Amino acid sequence: MRSIKTTSGTEVALDGDLLAVLEALFQEVTAKKELERSFEDLNREINHLIGQLTDDERRAYLAESLFLNQVSYENDKLEAYLRKLGKS
Repeated sequence: MRSIKTTSGTEVALDGDLLAVLEALFQEVTAKKELERSFEDLNREINHLIGQLTDDERRAYLAESLFLNQVSYENDKLEAYLRKLGKS
């Protein structure tokens, strides 16, 4: 299985699991900086990882990202609707 590395050298296995990449980003940027990270810090690390992906890998991870974001978006909308119904 192919892997890529974070800026500090931590390996991230590319097994098609977006959550593994998200966890690596969390550990690399958020946890190491004890929640004192900026948009630029996170963006720099994301771009570093993306730069190591092939076009096919980028396409696959983008598709998974869009899917997970759509599910989150739908859940947020449903939660807001249910809260609104509860206040009625």
